[in-house]
Amino acid sequence: MSIFDDDQPKQPSAHEIGSDLSLLSVDELKYRITMLQAEIARLEDEIAAKASGRKAAENLFRF
Repeated sequence: MSIFDDDQPKQPSAHEIGSDLSLLSVDELKYRITMLQAEIARLEDEIAAKASGRKAAENLFRF
């Protein structure tokens, strides 16, 4: 374990669409893929939650 946090490699906190990938290692690219897949899942969950709420509202006001 290092005394200084600066000695450890840092993972990028975000991926910018269209950014230059040529300087990234295979591990960094895999990390970004994992990060983006998790974000896609989070977005899909939000879509499902909103669709469910909308359907419930439509059913409530349907005559």
